[in-house]
Amino acid sequence: MNTLKSLIDLLNKLDKQKIYYKLNKVRDAIMVEVVVPGQRWEMEFFADGVIEIEKFYSDGTIFNHHEIDVLFKEFSD
Repeated sequence: MNTLKSLIDLLNKLDKQKIYYKLNKVRDAIMVEVVVPGQRWEMEFFADGVIEIEKFYSDGTIFNHHEIDVLFKEFSD
């Protein structure tokens, strides 16, 4: 599989559908980050042809400012 061709094909599809994306370099891959309503996608394209896709979902719950304290309590050392 040609990773570069796959990456360019994906970017063309996103452009055609007018879906915003951001490119980043992570590990030894090019990551395409996409945010659509209720989801975030991370697609990593590696030079050896491997493509990894991770999807993050939201249930639509909206929190108020008190959630900031909860987040720091849960995720700090």
